[in-house]
Amino acid sequence: MAELDADTLLPNDHVKQLALDGDITQIHRGNPYAEVGDTFAVDGTTFEVTDVTHRTLGDLTDEDARAEGSEDLDAYRKRLEHAHSDGFEWDDDADVVRHRFERVE
Repeated sequence: MAELDADTLLPNDHVKQLALDGDITQIHRGNPYAEVGDTFAVDGTTFEVTDVTHRTLGDLTDEDARAEGSEDLDAYRKRLEHAHSDGFEWDDDADVVRHRFERVE
């Protein structure tokens, strides 16, 4: 177990605020950025990584999209395409890593 800098896992201040507000409880990234049991803090609030799972974009569901702050999978896909305007295209076979986390009381 390690203590991570929140910037390692959460890519920007908006996402950090969503985590603080409880609007997101997981994030998919292209690589593993944490291990189960790692912790990170956002504005004095500690979170623990509870799951790290290798998946593909095709594995994602509406439930995953909601856990990442989107209304559904279509909205999540559009958000990714907008955030990665450098030519990102959704590929169901693309490897991603799900990082689930929860607030530590």
